[in-house]
Amino acid sequence: MTNYKIPVIPGDGIGPDIVAEGMKVIDAAGEKYGFDVDWINYPHGADHYLETGELISEDTLRELGAYPAIYLGSIGDPRVAPGILEKGILLAARFYFDQYINLRPIKLLEGVWTPLKNKTPEDIDFVVVRENTEDMYIGIGGRAARGASQKLLEVKRNLYSAKFDLDIDTDSEEIAYQIGMISKEGTRRVMKYAFDLAQKRSGHLSSVDKANVLSDIYGFWREEFESMADNYPDVETDFNYVDAITMWFVKNPEWFDVVVTPNMFGDIITDLGAMIQGGLGLAPGGNINPEGTSMFEPIHGSAPKYKGQNKVNPIATIWAGAMMIEQLGENEAAANIVSAIERNISEARVRTYDMGGSAGTSDVGDEIARLVLEE
Repeated sequence: MTNYKIPVIPGDGIGPDIVAEGMKVIDAAGEKYGFDVDWINYPHGADHYLETGELISEDTLRELGAYPAIYLGSIGDPRVAPGILEKGILLAARFYFDQYINLRPIKLLEGVWTPLKNKTPEDIDFVVVRENTEDMYIGIGGRAARGASQKLLEVKRNLYSAKFDLDIDTDSEEIAYQIGMISKEGTRRVMKYAFDLAQKRSGHLSSVDKANVLSDIYGFWREEFESMADNYPDVETDFNYVDAITMWFVKNPEWFDVVVTPNMFGDIITDLGAMIQGGLGLAPGGNINPEGTSMFEPIHGSAPKYKGQNKVNPIATIWAGAMMIEQLGENEAAANIVSAIERNISEARVRTYDMGGSAGTSDVGDEIARLVLEE
C-alpha cells in the first residue's frame, strides 16, 4: 500500500471544519484505491500568530518542503489587520516553494445552478492557468511625499533577481506606486504548462492580456505566447483582452478550454469563473510547482462568523483535495471524488444551506465519503 505524508494547515475561521471533511473523503478514497495518508497538522494561522507572534518561519517552510503537497483550509481573521496573515503565510508559502502556477478548474457540475441562462455542464468546463508569482503581486512599491526621494526595491526569486533603484521627484503632495514585473523565465514556464495541458485536453489555449494599453508588460507577455505557440503547432490559440474575456465568460463560456493569464488578471477572472460554476463554495484551487511542493485550497475565504457552526459547504475543499491526490498520481481516486461530489449534488439529499438544504458540513463530508466507497 502506498503511503503519503501530507501536511495540513487548517488555518482560520471555517478552515478546520472544511479541511476535516476533505481529509475524511481522501481517507475513504485511500481505503478504496489502496493508499494511505498520514496527516501532519500545522497550527499556523491567527490563533498561532496572536499567541506566539509567528506567521510562518523559514524553518517551518523548510520542513514543509520535504513533502510534495500541502492541504490548506483558509487564512484570515478579523482580529489581525488585513493582509498580515495572507502575506505572511499564504504568499510566503507560494513564493518560498515557487508555486508558479495557480490552477483553477471552472466546471459546472450536474445539478448545480448557474446564473448563465441556458448554459449546461457541457458549456462550462474549462481550466484557468494563472501565473502565480509575478506581475503586480511581486509586492514592491511605496509612497513618496513632495520633493526628491530615493527608493531601492528588490525582487528575489529562485530563477532570477531584479533591483529597481528609483530617483523620485514630485510636486504632488503625495504619490503611491506599485511595480508590476514579469520575466521571460517566469512567463515561459507557465505558458509551457498551459500548452502541455491544452494538448492533453481539446488542443485549444486562450491567452489573456491588456497589450493594447499596458503595452510594455503585457505586450511582452503576448510576444512570448506567440513565440511558444510555434513549438505547439497542434494547439489552436487565441488572444483575449482581460475586459473582453469577462464578457465572453458570461456570454460564451463554451468557447474556452484552457486559459493562461498573468497573475493579476487571473485573480479577477477566476472569481467570475467561480460564480458561473455555481459559487465560491464549489471552487477549488491549486498552487502548483510541478517539480516541488504544491499547495491545495478552496478559493473562498475563512468566513469567521461561521467558525465551528458545522454549517458551511465543504465541497470546494473536498474538490481541492481531489486535485491534490491527482497531483500525487492517484488519478482514478481523484476522478471518483469529483464524481461523488457531482452525485451528491444531483441527488440533492444532503446539501448545506447555500445549496437549498439543511445538512451540516460534516453531513456532506460523510455523504461524499460514502459515495466514494460506493462508486
